[in-house]
Amino acid sequence: MKNTIKSNQLKTAITSGLDKGWSGFIWMLKIIIPVSFLTALLAWSSWIELLELIFQPIMNFFSLPAIAALPLIIGMLTGIYGGIASMAVLPLTVEQMTLIAIFLLIAHNLIQEGIIQGKSGINFLKATLFRLVIAAVTVFIAAQFLDITSASQMTVDGLQSHVSQPFLKMLQDWGIITVHLIIRIFFIIMFILTLLEVLKSLGWITHIVRFLFPLLKIMGLNQRVGVLWVTAVIFGLAYGGAVIVEEAKNGQLSREELEELHLSIGINHSMIEDPCLFLPLGISAFWLWIPRLIMAIIAVRLLVFWQIFRKKHLS
Repeated sequence: MKNTIKSNQLKTAITSGLDKGWSGFIWMLKIIIPVSFLTALLAWSSWIELLELIFQPIMNFFSLPAIAALPLIIGMLTGIYGGIASMAVLPLTVEQMTLIAIFLLIAHNLIQEGIIQGKSGINFLKATLFRLVIAAVTVFIAAQFLDITSASQMTVDGLQSHVSQPFLKMLQDWGIITVHLIIRIFFIIMFILTLLEVLKSLGWITHIVRFLFPLLKIMGLNQRVGVLWVTAVIFGLAYGGAVIVEEAKNGQLSREELEELHLSIGINHSMIEDPCLFLPLGISAFWLWIPRLIMAIIAVRLLVFWQIFRKKHLS
């Protein structure tokens, strides 16, 4: 009897996961197709030259070409999917895409997620500024370990050939790149969302949360924020936002604890789905997971140090 119930629960979870995966995939297509096409069209046109005049001084700080501003801006405003769609059709090297991915994994969908953070314990502007500054610093440091010099020349050559090619050739290239990207993302999103539904159905999410609690000490966080931290790490700020907002309303966490939590999850949320979406671009898993973890640890500990200093000397 118990086996039958578990079997039915498992089937329901798989069906639910596939349904959610398909819905999420269709939603992503509505972003990926138009964004990637408009990006390809802009890169093919002479308008792309305007980017160099406007954004190159800023992009120099990140060791990136001016065209990298497109996926960065799109990702910051719309989210990971728009950033990936833009990256995929631009003549960028793996090294350059790695830096863009690191930035966007920390600082994406800033308006929506900033509002969620603002409703659950930290000022909207402070939360957004935290993420932008840490994303910029992380990319600057990571750039020192990547071969960006040769990559920049490859981008220039690739952009020149991209601009000079016939419109139909550009359209064909865009179609091939986009289809390949969509197929890869389809399997990733279906697998991840189905897996999460199965884990919830089997009751394993609770065990995973308990297993991850010891990591809180490494991250510099109090165990009282454990459930909220794990929620954001697994499901992200957008999906886990309701839980985070409701728990924060209970008033059981201090302002300092909420600041530490939001600084950590602002850097380190959606650690399963978001990094995986960049894998089809050929980016190393190391750069998609490790820099964020390290920066979250450092940032929280610096914040704690500042809180102690402020209490002792500024109060």
